[in-house]
Amino acid sequence: MQMPPGNPLLLSLTLQELLARDAVQVELIPEKKGLFLKHVEYEVSSQRFKSCVYRRYNDFVVFHEMLLQKFPYRMVPALPPKRMLGADREFIEARRRALKRFINLVARHPPFSEDVVLKLFLSFSGPDVQNKLKECAQCVGDEFMNCKLAARAKDFLPADIQTQFAISRELIRNIYNSFHKLRDRAERMVSRTIDNAADLLIFGKELSALGSDTTPLPSWATLNSSTWGSLKQALKGLSVEFALLADKAAQQGKQEENDVVEKLNLFLDLLQSYKDLCERHEKGVLHKHQRALHKYSLMKRQLMSAAVQNREPESVEQLESRIVEQENVIQTMELRNYFSLYCLHQETQLVHVYLPLTSHILGAFVSSQIQGHKEMSKVWNDLQPKLQCLFAGPHGAPSPLRSPQDGLSPH
Repeated sequence: MQMPPGNPLLLSLTLQELLARDAVQVELIPEKKGLFLKHVEYEVSSQRFKSCVYRRYNDFVVFHEMLLQKFPYRMVPALPPKRMLGADREFIEARRRALKRFINLVARHPPFSEDVVLKLFLSFSGPDVQNKLKECAQCVGDEFMNCKLAARAKDFLPADIQTQFAISRELIRNIYNSFHKLRDRAERMVSRTIDNAADLLIFGKELSALGSDTTPLPSWATLNSSTWGSLKQALKGLSVEFALLADKAAQQGKQEENDVVEKLNLFLDLLQSYKDLCERHEKGVLHKHQRALHKYSLMKRQLMSAAVQNREPESVEQLESRIVEQENVIQTMELRNYFSLYCLHQETQLVHVYLPLTSHILGAFVSSQIQGHKEMSKVWNDLQPKLQCLFAGPHGAPSPLRSPQDGLSPH
C-alpha cells in the first residue's frame, strides 16, 4: 500500500497510478475437447509480469477463493456465473469480458497486486495451477494475521468511524444505482447503433437487388421511356455507400461497447464488491463478535451459579479456564472488528480513487459520437450527388431535390 508516512490509514494513489499497475488481457483460445465435454480456455497475459499463461474458468474460481481466504476484509470482485451446458457464443464472450474486468481490478488493487498468489496466477505456467494456489495460500494466515498494524488498527480510526461507515455505504449504494442505470442506457444505445448498422446494410442490398432486377418491362407500360432503366442503374450503385455507412455505424457501436459500456461495467463490478464487503463485515465479523460476547455472558452466569452452589473446585477451575479462553476469543474478535473497519476505510478511499473514471467514460462517449457522426456525415454527403439521376426531368436534366412533403396534397 502506498501511504504517506505517519498516516497508514490514508491512501496516496491517483487513478492513473492505479491503472498503470498492470493491464491484463484475457482472450479466448480455440475449444479443446475434454474427456466428456468441451471446455473453454483463456489466454491470460500480464503487461507487468510480461507473462502469458493459459487458464480455465475453474482456475479463476480457485484463485477467487484464495483471495477471499487471504483478504476477507478487502474488495474481492465477484466472478461471472458458471454455465455447465448450452453455453452459446454470446454467453462465452460476456464471461470473457467479465473475467477480464475481474483480473484487472484484482491486479491493480494495492494489497492484491503485491501478493504472491496474484503473481502465481498470472505467471505460473506449470501443471496444476489450482493446487499451487492452494498450497501458497495455506502456508500463511489471512491479512489480519500478517499485518503488523492489525493489533493497532483502532488507534488509526476516527472516533466516528461507525457513522462514517454508514454514510459512505449509503453514498456508494446511491452511486451504484445511478451507474447501473447509466450502463443500461449505454447498452441500449450501443444495441441501437449496431441494429442501425444492420438495417443500413440490408437497405443498401435491397436497393441493389431492385436495381439488378431482370424482369422485362412491357413497352405499353413505359411508353418508350427509359426512366426505369436509368433508375435501376442508379439504385444498383448505391449499395456501396450504404455498406460503408453500415460499417461506420458498426465501428461506432463496437467502440462504444469497449470504451463506454465495458468501463461502466468495470466500475459497477468494483462498487458491487464494496457492497459485498460491507455485508461480509456485518454478517461476518460483527456477527461472530456478538456470538462470542453472548457465549462469554453465559459462561459468567454459569460461574456465578457454580460459586453460589459450592460446586467442586475442579469444575469451577475448568469454567474459569474456559472464561479466560473466551475472553481471548473476544479480544481477537474485537481486534478483527477494528481491522475490518480499518480495511473498509481504505477500500472506501479506493472506490473514490476510481471515481474520476467517470470523466474517462464520458470523454470516450462524446468523442465516439463526434467521430461517428462526422464520418457518417461525409458518406451521406458523398452519396447525395449520386441521387441526382433519380430525379431526372422529362428531358433527362436533373430536377432539384425536394422534400417528400413538397409533393403531398394538403389532405
